Amino acid sequence: MTDNVALFEVSWEVCNKVGGIYTVVKSKAARMVEGYKESYFVVGPYFVNKAIGEFQEKLPPDFLKAAFDAVKAEGIVCHYGEWLVEGTPNAILIDFTGFTSRTNEIKKELWDIYKIDSLGTEYFDFDEPVVWSYASGKLVESFSKSRKVIAHFHEWLSGAGLLYLKSRKANAATVFTTHATMLGRTMASADIDLYSVFGKVNPDNEAYRFKVYPKHQVEKSAAQNADVFTTVSEVTGLEATSLLGRKPEIILPNGLNLDKFPTFEDASIKHDHLKRRIKEFITYYFFPYYTFDLDETLIYFLSGRYEFHDKGVDIFIKGLAKLNNRLKQEKSQRTVVAFFWIPGNIKSIKAELLESKTFYQDVKESVDDADANVRERLIRLSISQKKIDSDALLGKDLEFELKRKVMRLFRKGTPPLSTHDLYNEDSDQILSLFRKLGLNNAENDRVKVVFYPIYLTGADRLLDLNYYEAMEGSHLGVFPSFYEPWGYTPLEAAALGVSSVTTDLAGFGRYIARDTQKKREPGVFVVKRLGRSDDNVVDDLAEIMYRYSKLTKEERIKNKIEAKHAAGHADWKNLVKNYFDAHQLALKKRFGEK
Repeated sequence: MTDNVALFEVSWEVCNKVGGIYTVVKSKAARMVEGYKESYFVVGPYFVNKAIGEFQEKLPPDFLKAAFDAVKAEGIVCHYGEWLVEGTPNAILIDFTGFTSRTNEIKKELWDIYKIDSLGTEYFDFDEPVVWSYASGKLVESFSKSRKVIAHFHEWLSGAGLLYLKSRKANAATVFTTHATMLGRTMASADIDLYSVFGKVNPDNEAYRFKVYPKHQVEKSAAQNADVFTTVSEVTGLEATSLLGRKPEIILPNGLNLDKFPTFEDASIKHDHLKRRIKEFITYYFFPYYTFDLDETLIYFLSGRYEFHDKGVDIFIKGLAKLNNRLKQEKSQRTVVAFFWIPGNIKSIKAELLESKTFYQDVKESVDDADANVRERLIRLSISQKKIDSDALLGKDLEFELKRKVMRLFRKGTPPLSTHDLYNEDSDQILSLFRKLGLNNAENDRVKVVFYPIYLTGADRLLDLNYYEAMEGSHLGVFPSFYEPWGYTPLEAAALGVSSVTTDLAGFGRYIARDTQKKREPGVFVVKRLGRSDDNVVDDLAEIMYRYSKLTKEERIKNKIEAKHAAGHADWKNLVKNYFDAHQLALKKRFGEK
């Protein structure tokens, strides 16, 4: 990269996992270090508890000490070290607690220069990131007095730092990236057909109507004053052009380090193992009430934040209801179990589910204890060509013991719709739509649903699988998002060799659509949502899920291969070039460099 130029990448989520930007900055860090070597610095907030395990503090090099001392005199304390992620980039975490006395002064300046209205804002919601980012701007300015700087700011939370640099005409080329506009996300969450109102509403008026005007104004000012403005996807670029009043010069698609994901062969082995784990859960969840053929069962899933409309949870449920009716009409022997791995308002695991799991484990342990004897009997009976029945295979004592333990497992009624009791069971949107559309887990339903309202930590007393393991054990991930600036989940699924569904209103879906649109079974299916009614989208999604349910095992394997291929388009090895291009363009605009 350019000699004698330092890059400061400023994000609230450096060593501070809050949302998806953490994944973006973390996952590309090694590629940035390859490009900028020791001249690359990530800048974030210093929170002691968050820094543990993320940040290793070190003595700052001499060339940073002058800048650190200059801002320390104003109450800004900089901690220097390494971010403990791949690439171990240089990290500067800013303790701004001693600078908060300047809060009102900073907000007054933002009004005087940029007309940002921040009266009545709350500290943790608005003031805290503004004070931190302003302090970040001061640090970059101080450093830029001795060396040319590129300062790359992410999201409105860091915007005040960019605005500080511009107001001081600092020796810094600036880049601003919005991953999702504040106003766009808010309007979409309010069930507004966002893409149909572009050009028809006044964004500033809408920001006041939805009470997000301070954040919107910071974001808008940062976008309009940056040397280079970028977004993470084409669809977010459309949104930013309309709501922030500036078209992005460069798109910075999000990626993954695909060499950290399993090979297709390894993924296939893990899929079989983890699928058995999930089917074991299905056994004690459903089989106390009735049974179905697990060899003819497929596992679909949706995971993410509880954003019922934005994440397309409503569309997924409606599509499943259509799929259920179609499979029932055909008298299909195929069963689809659809998991909703979405954290909810939980009380505790359902007592009957824990009891079923305990009884199931008791049966399993009895079989495990007798495993060697049963295997030997099976070999002897096979060689002697004798009839193999349960009495001969198990022996009378074990057969009686198993029958007695299995009888305890049986229950009346129907399997629950959720693994947990919820505080808002009657009003929960997911459960309410299940009931409304007849997804009741009845015995004759071909689609079964499981609302799993806790984080997949790997130690939840039920599946005991982490996020990636649960994905790997499944067949199809379904993410029919209405508002998704990028959408890591279908990309992560594809990287794990798991087929998935996304939409053209998700950044990744729009990015990958050119590669997949010509293929009938593309690995990553892209449903068209832009400008279309929900009913049409539901019909398309139901058709995709139906077609997938009809695939043979060999066809599903081909689909997994295609998914893995699709993920290859979003490898940071290829995508990081867009960041370098944005930085070079900023240098050219700020300093006239080629």
